[in-house]
Amino acid sequence: MSNQHNRSRVLLVFGGASSEHQISCLTAAGVARAIDPQLFEVIGVGITHTGAWVRIPVEEFAGYEVVDAQLPEVASDRPNAVLLPGVRPAVATRDGDRLIDLVEFDVAFALLHGPFGEDGTIQGLFEMSGVRYVGSGVAASAIGMDKDLMKRALAAAGLPVGPWLAITAADWRDDRDTCLSRVEQMQFPVFVKPARGGSSLGIVKVDAPAELPAAIAEAQQYDPKLVIEQGFVGIREIEVAVLGNPEGPPRPSLPGEIALSDPDAFYDFEAKYLPGRQVVSLQVPAKLDEGTTARVRELAGRTFAAMAVEGLARIDLFLTTEGELYVNELNTMPGFTHTSMFPMLWAATGLEYCELITTLIQLAMNRPLGLR
Repeated sequence: MSNQHNRSRVLLVFGGASSEHQISCLTAAGVARAIDPQLFEVIGVGITHTGAWVRIPVEEFAGYEVVDAQLPEVASDRPNAVLLPGVRPAVATRDGDRLIDLVEFDVAFALLHGPFGEDGTIQGLFEMSGVRYVGSGVAASAIGMDKDLMKRALAAAGLPVGPWLAITAADWRDDRDTCLSRVEQMQFPVFVKPARGGSSLGIVKVDAPAELPAAIAEAQQYDPKLVIEQGFVGIREIEVAVLGNPEGPPRPSLPGEIALSDPDAFYDFEAKYLPGRQVVSLQVPAKLDEGTTARVRELAGRTFAAMAVEGLARIDLFLTTEGELYVNELNTMPGFTHTSMFPMLWAATGLEYCELITTLIQLAMNRPLGLR
């Protein structure tokens, strides 16, 4: 414990230099408002769009919200923050050539989505700095972030994965015709996705080969490496939230389902985060029979274990009309606002938002430093 009130001090890190900066800010606000003040003292560090670390008062980022369809961002005019490694890691404010307002902390909770936060980069910084932190380590974070590498790892572990292929920037530059030919051998529709993106940003549904060049150009605005996934017709999109368990197998939640009101739509950025623009409903728990529920939870747990994930993950699955299950992807830092699927699934399973945050922080604090 870190202070006179015997509360653990938690460093919340949010924002970031990725396209998911604003979603991270919403996540930080949700956690700051819900965290148990009797157990934890919160300090905040925001990362601006340009990658600068700045000190943000809790009162400020706890008030982040969507206003007139505008999402919050980390202000760039706040004092610079500096992470100090050591037996007791700390964060300080840079004041010219001095460091002031030094505060030690017990555990970091990086509420960062996308590249430069969810992809093993900040996890590596924490590992080198002797910082305990919530969530997966370097390797699982990096592989989980790259949809191509993730699907390769899932397939190698014997888990069911749908058809996909990857197109790198060099592939597209050197031989576009071959790239297009490979995709045209798949069944349409296909989904063109940034390989290392999230929040459905840059994802384009393609119904015919003629649409591919424009879709690839759109997705490449978010990542020069792409994955092309073969679409499934008539599938149900099922999600399971999973928590780590140092004393046994991973703990999967009850499954939920993403149900689209428009059959031609998909679960894109606006549907997830902008009020009034949703074409989906989140059914929690999903309406599945007992046997299918058991199979879904078992596959989610196996996926979590096979990828050596720590702390938390959301496993996204496809359920076909024939009852077959496929792993679509694994998200090592899922959306964490109170209306996000991960907390909703755990609430339906009996673990409310505040208690879920406490569980994740305690898992991180009990995890040893170094190789494990």
